[in-house]
Amino acid sequence: MNKKAKLKYLPNNFQILEEGDYVECAVSGKKIILENLNYWNVDKQEPYFSYKEAFKKREELNKK
Repeated sequence: MNKKAKLKYLPNNFQILEEGDYVECAVSGKKIILENLNYWNVDKQEPYFSYKEAFKKREELNKK
């Protein structure tokens, strides 16, 4: 398919709003296959490629 999905991020899951097979990391821009999506921020509605990007974003938010 190779189409970007649109998701709603929930506390323990996500809802697919528009079908696709990947999303882009909010920090690195890397493609994340939905099957591999494990990290996101519910408040910011952002996905992250790995714990490293999630941690980096959290550190940025804590500095503000």
